[in-house]
Amino acid sequence: MTHTQASRPTAPRPALHSALLHSVLLLPILAGCAGLDARVPPATTPSQAAWVGATGADQPLPPAPDWWRSFESLELNALQSAARADNLEIAAAVARIEQADALVRVAGANLLPTVDFGANTSRSRSGGGSGGSASYRSQYSLSLSASYEIDFWGKNRASARGAQWAAASSRFDRETVSLGIASAIANTYFAILTAQDRLRLAENNLAIAQRSLDAIRARTAVGTATALDVAQQENLVLQQRAAVPPLRQQIRQNTNALAVLTGRTPDAITIDGGSLSGVTIPAVAAGLPSDLLERRPDIRQSEAQLGAAEADVVVARAGLFPRVQLTADGGVQSTALRLLFEPGAVFWSVAAGLTQPIFDAGRLQAQLAQQRARYGEQLANYRQAILSAFRDVEDALAAIDQTGQQERLQQAVVANARRAYEISEARLREGTIDLLTLLNTQQTLFQAQDALAQIRLSRLQAAVGLYQALGGGFDPMAVPVPATPEIPVAATMVRP
Repeated sequence: MTHTQASRPTAPRPALHSALLHSVLLLPILAGCAGLDARVPPATTPSQAAWVGATGADQPLPPAPDWWRSFESLELNALQSAARADNLEIAAAVARIEQADALVRVAGANLLPTVDFGANTSRSRSGGGSGGSASYRSQYSLSLSASYEIDFWGKNRASARGAQWAAASSRFDRETVSLGIASAIANTYFAILTAQDRLRLAENNLAIAQRSLDAIRARTAVGTATALDVAQQENLVLQQRAAVPPLRQQIRQNTNALAVLTGRTPDAITIDGGSLSGVTIPAVAAGLPSDLLERRPDIRQSEAQLGAAEADVVVARAGLFPRVQLTADGGVQSTALRLLFEPGAVFWSVAAGLTQPIFDAGRLQAQLAQQRARYGEQLANYRQAILSAFRDVEDALAAIDQTGQQERLQQAVVANARRAYEISEARLREGTIDLLTLLNTQQTLFQAQDALAQIRLSRLQAAVGLYQALGGGFDPMAVPVPATPEIPVAATMVRP
């Protein structure tokens, strides 16, 4: 700020001190008239005493951070490591954390004074018209100015706290994204193994069907089989050949999906795969329902968003109260550079200002109403996240139980179908059954084997789903949150 010596403040210091004192004394009166928001009793948080679908004793220990290693697949472990290092969705989530951290520093800066340095020089000309002489004037100044808003109503503190909750939310978001990526990689990799198993079955069944077709043609040559028998077996061979291309397509497309999940181009990844029989199906303990609120990063993210919304309500409420601004300005100025640092060039000023909104056409009240409604929305989202988490765990427990039973039953179906086919093939050679019986047993065996491979995939995906429903290996202590009691797990509402 630049001043001429003629404009320097001349008010005596006692008057300035009196103005500051009156401003400060007026604040409690205004606060008493306005009143702060009262709180209603805490809202009930959804809870569950025990898992409906749990079998056996629950273990309180959460899954390990590298939970995918429990499937005992080295290739899957390598894919997970590559994704954690190069996945672009995770990289974007990390960038969002950096943005949120920067906003925390921006919001925190409002709690401290701002100090600016100014250096100005100017030269002006006046007069000189109609033959008169012109006069020139130079002005030089150096100054420091400071300003500070007294945070009586907690507006700046609430804004900083809201930014901290937003930063915590971004960290929980990263954990949610990482868990989703890890689950997608596991499910996609298992889908590739399943397609490879089904492809081997299809090729093997095609060979069996072709061998039977050759035998039928040989019998036709000696008159013991008909053209209808040949046509029926040829149809089965064609069906088996038609089943091969879709399986190869699945393998290629899922491989491409793994390339994207690991941050690579499709030509830069090779999946050796193998068989689902080489993958261990782990026993996953669901733990206690009460632990789920801490384990799930998406629940913690919703809680953090609720905290940020509550802070925004405080900020909007504080906007209805007076603002108290303190400013100070001082420096040196002179019309001659050589006199700039002389005692007579020094100037200073101190001021205190109070601003109370009186009429704004309801804008501040509308902003407060908006933030209260947004808080109510986040509260509903938070409670919905808890209910959805309970449902996810129950769904996964039911899937694990039912797919386990289904696999055991289907294994018995495959064993019986294989035995029936072997018997029918031997009887055909003996000439005691017709070709239609052999054809039926072949189709039954092929379908049973293919169904078993798909059921085993469903069982593996159910295990992955339970890991994901439990929050994976997320450590809630790894994410710092604002150390304030104002964001409850059983959230509260602010009264109008």
